[in-house]
Amino acid sequence: MTAFVALLRAVNLGSHGKVAMPALRDILVGLGFADPRTLLNSGNAVFSSKGTAAALEAKLEKEAAKQLGLTTEFFVRTAAEWDAIVAANPFAKEAKDAPGFLVLVCLKEAPSTAAVKALQAASKGPEQIRAGGRQLYVTYPDRQGRSKLTTPLMAKHVGTNTARNWNTVLKVQALLAE
Repeated sequence: MTAFVALLRAVNLGSHGKVAMPALRDILVGLGFADPRTLLNSGNAVFSSKGTAAALEAKLEKEAAKQLGLTTEFFVRTAAEWDAIVAANPFAKEAKDAPGFLVLVCLKEAPSTAAVKALQAASKGPEQIRAGGRQLYVTYPDRQGRSKLTTPLMAKHVGTNTARNWNTVLKVQALLAE
C-alpha cells in the first residue's frame, strides 16, 4: 500500500461545495482506503491504498458525485511526490519568512513552458510563478485576495487547479509522516 494525499478543488468556500470532513473520511473508508485522515476544512485528506494517482482521482471524483452530490476535481499525489514537491520549492526564503504568502498550485498535468510563460505574461502584479512538474509555486507578496493572478486566470493558461498555502502544504506533509 502507498500513502497518498488527495486535495479537493473549491470546497467549503462560502456556500460553494460544502463537504463535511467526516463525510469525506466515510467515502475513503467505504472505498477500502487505509488510515484515512483529513486536515482542516478545505478538502485535504491522506490515506493509504493500492493503485495509481490518476485511477484514485477518477474513483474519488465518481464517489464524491455519487455520495455527496459534489462535482469537483481531486488532485492526488503520493507521499513521496509530496516530499519531492516540498523539497523542490524554489522560494525557500518566502517559505521561511512568509509561508502564508507562498502557494502551491496543483495541476492535473504538467504545463508546457509556453503555457507558464503566457501565465507569467498575463500576471500583471508582483507575484512570482515557478513551475515544477504538475505544480506551480506562486508568491503573493501583496496577499492573494488582492491579486489579479486568480484561479480562473491560471485555469485559462495551465488548466484546472487547486491551491494550498505553504502552511497547509507543511501540515499535510506532517500528517503523512504520522
